[in-house]
Amino acid sequence: MTDVEDKLKQIERQILWNACWTIHHANYLRPKADGDVKVGGHQASTASMVSILTALYFHTLRPEDRVAVKPHASPGFHAMQYLMGNQTREKLEAYRGYQGAQSYPSRTKDTDDVDFSTGSVGLGAAITVFASMVQDYLQAKSWADVRPTGRMIALVGDAELDEGNVYECLLEGWKHDIRNVWWVVDYNRQSLDGVVPEGLWQRIESVFETFGWDIVRLKYGALQREAFAEPGGDKLRQWIDSCPNSLFSALTFQGGGAWRQRLMDEIGDQGPVTALLEKRDDDELAALMTDLGGHCIETLGDAFDSVTGDRPTLFLAYTVKGWGTPLAGHKDNHAGLMTPAQMDSFRAKMGVAEGHEWDRLATVPETSRGDLQAFLDDVPFFKSGSRRYAADSVPVGGPIYLNDTELSTQAGFGKILDALAKTDTALRDRIVTMSPDVTVSTNLGPWVNRRGLFARQESADTFRDERVPSMQKWHFSPNGQHIELGISEMNLALLLGAAGLSHSLFGERLLPVGTLYDPFIARCLDALNYACYMDSRFLIVGTPSGVTLAPEGGAHQSIGTPLVGISQDGLASFEPAFLDELSVILDWSFAYLQRDGEGEPDPRTWLRDTKGGSVYLRLSTRPLEQPKLGRDAAFYQGVVDGAYWLREPGPNADIVIAYQGCVAPEAIAAAGRIGVDRRDIGVLAVISADRLNAGWTAARAARRKGRETARSHVEALLDPLPQHCVVITVTDGHPLTLGWLGSVAGHRVAPLGVEHFGQTGTVADLYRHFGIDADTIVEAADQLSPGRPIRLRAV
Repeated sequence: MTDVEDKLKQIERQILWNACWTIHHANYLRPKADGDVKVGGHQASTASMVSILTALYFHTLRPEDRVAVKPHASPGFHAMQYLMGNQTREKLEAYRGYQGAQSYPSRTKDTDDVDFSTGSVGLGAAITVFASMVQDYLQAKSWADVRPTGRMIALVGDAELDEGNVYECLLEGWKHDIRNVWWVVDYNRQSLDGVVPEGLWQRIESVFETFGWDIVRLKYGALQREAFAEPGGDKLRQWIDSCPNSLFSALTFQGGGAWRQRLMDEIGDQGPVTALLEKRDDDELAALMTDLGGHCIETLGDAFDSVTGDRPTLFLAYTVKGWGTPLAGHKDNHAGLMTPAQMDSFRAKMGVAEGHEWDRLATVPETSRGDLQAFLDDVPFFKSGSRRYAADSVPVGGPIYLNDTELSTQAGFGKILDALAKTDTALRDRIVTMSPDVTVSTNLGPWVNRRGLFARQESADTFRDERVPSMQKWHFSPNGQHIELGISEMNLALLLGAAGLSHSLFGERLLPVGTLYDPFIARCLDALNYACYMDSRFLIVGTPSGVTLAPEGGAHQSIGTPLVGISQDGLASFEPAFLDELSVILDWSFAYLQRDGEGEPDPRTWLRDTKGGSVYLRLSTRPLEQPKLGRDAAFYQGVVDGAYWLREPGPNADIVIAYQGCVAPEAIAAAGRIGVDRRDIGVLAVISADRLNAGWTAARAARRKGRETARSHVEALLDPLPQHCVVITVTDGHPLTLGWLGSVAGHRVAPLGVEHFGQTGTVADLYRHFGIDADTIVEAADQLSPGRPIRLRAV
C-alpha cells in the first residue's frame, strides 16, 4: 500500500466512524421531544458508500466537478464535509433535527458543499445528465467565460435504478450525445425490503451499453485479486461469481467462521483451496471475502484514473451494505441501527477514545494526525474553497405590449418571445427555451425560427435544403437557443432544473423557459418539486389550460393544475386572461428569476419578492377580445400582486364576481346582466390565486407574531366589501382555486369551476356542462341574493 493509499484508508475510516456516530447520537443520545420516535439515518447504506466517497473526493475530483450523492449516503457526505471544516459539530449533533444537517443532501437546507439535492430516488442521478447538457450549451456560447469542463457525477444506489425516470434521461442523453457524465453505482445488492435479483448487473450493463456508455466493472478488490493468483484461487473466484446475492449477504453478516465452513463444504479439497483458506484466520478470511471493488481504495483510484476521455461512463462498484459495521450484510439493515452495545464495540474497533467521539480525527492515531492534516489541506477538490459561483443579473427592459384586438394568451406568449428574439439584448441571449416535442403547438415556433435549435454539432434543415415548404426552420447549431426534447415531461423539468442552476454551478446566467401541455404538469411533478427544492430558477408554461382544448377531451384537459401552482413552494403561479397582463407577467418574471435576497416582505402584499424563485404560467388557446387596461404603474403592480378590480365595486355591493384566466368573458358578461337591476357590482380579475393566497397567509403569520398592522393585498381588496356581499368565483379549473377567498373577510362564496374529467365538444358546450358559463354565474347570483328577480337565460 502506498503512502497516499494509507492516508485514504485513514480518511475512509474516519468518515465511516463519524457518519455512524452522528446517526447513533441522533437516535440514542440526543434528548427526544417526541418520546421514543425513531430518528433513523441509514448507517448501513452510508457504510457501503464510504470507500467510493473517499476515493472520489480525496483523490479523483477537481473543483469543477459536480456530484449528486446517493440520498442514504448523506451522513457519510456530512462526515466528509465535517472532516474538511465545511460542516459544524452543532449541525451534526442536530442531524435530522431542527436546523441540523439534513437527512438527504440539500443545496438549500444544508450549509456544507452540496452540488445537487437528492432525496427522491433517481432524480439525483438524472440531473447530472441534464447538467452536462447545460455545460455543453454554455461551452458553445461566445458570451460565456471559458472555464474548465467538469464531470457531472452521480453516486447511485443500485435500487435507484428501478426508477423509470432514470431510463427516460438515458434516452435523452443519447439523443444529445452527452459527455462528461459518470455514474458510480453502489452495487450492494440490497434494497429497502430485500436482496436484488440475481443477474441484475447484466441487465444494468446491457442497458447502459445500449445508450452508448462505457462500462467499468469493479467487482474484486486487491486482496481478492491476490488470492485469485494463489493456487486454488481460480476455484475461489468461480465460487464467488456463482454465489447468490442472498447467500453472500447472509455469510457476510455471520462472519469469518461461516465463510470458512461454507467454503470448505463446497470447494475445500484438502489441497490448494484448503491451503488458501487455512493460511487466513477468520477475521482475515472475512476481510478477503468482503474485499469487493467498491471497498478497495486502490481499485477505485485506478479505475477512476483510467477514464481520461469525456464519454459517459458507468462504474458498477460491488459493495457490502453495512460494510465495516456489525450490520454488514443483514437483510434488515436498511433501517437498522447499531445498538448501544454494538456501538461500544464499534468504537473500540475504530480506536476512538470515549469522550472524543466528535474529534475531527478521532480514529487517527495521534502520531499520524499531523501528516494526515497536511494531506487534507492539499486535496485539490477542497483546496480552492467555495465552489458556488455568482452571476450578474441580466437587465430586463420593460413589458412588450401587443396591440392585437383578439388573441389567446398562448399565441400572445409566442408573439412576445418572437419580439424578444428580434432585439439585440443580453436578455435575448440568455433565454434558452425547451419543450418535450410540443414546441410548435405551444407557440415557440417563431422564437425557434429566429434563434435556432441547439446542438453541439451543426445539422442542416433538410426540408429547406430540399425546397420542401415548411413554416419551421429546423436548423441545429451550437448557436441555437432552443433544446428540443422527446416526449418526457420529467426530462423537461429536470433540464429546467439544471439550466436554472447555471449561475451557481457554472457561473453563467441562463433564463430557461419550458413549455408543455398544461394537463401534463402532473407527469413531471416529482422533478418539478425537486427543481424548486434546489431553488432552481426557470419559467414553465402550461398550455392550453382547463377545458379550452375542448375537442380533445378527457386527459388533455386540466383540472387540478391551478392547485399545483398554489401549493408548490418556490413557484409563483399566474393565469392571465388578457395580453397586457401577460406582457407584465413576463417582464416581471425575467427579473424575478434572478433575484436572490432575504429582505423584508413587501408591505402591500407580504410577499418576499426579494428572494425570487421560479414561475409557472397557465395559458389558453382560447382567443379573447382585448380590453384597454391602462398599461400604467398601477396596472402593472396589480397584475404582479395577483389581482386588480376590472370593475370596482361600490359601497353597497352585494355581488362580486372573481375570476381567473380565460373565463373572463363569461364573468364580464354575467356582471353586465346582473348589473341591470343591481348597482355596485364588482368584477375582480385574479391573475394569481397563488400570490394572493401566499400574501394572505404570510400576513396572518406576521400578525400572530405581533405585527398587527400587517395586511395583504387580497385583504386590502376585499375588506371594504359590505359583509352581506356574496363573492362568486369562477375559473377554468378546480373551484378550490378561488373558493378560499370567502375566508379572507368572512364573505359567502359560490365557487364555480371544473371538478370532473372533461368531455369532447365546443368550449361553449363544456362551459355550460361544467357550470362556468355566464348563465350559471347569473343564476348563482340570483340564488344567493333573496328578493332579486330570476333572469331569463340569454338567447
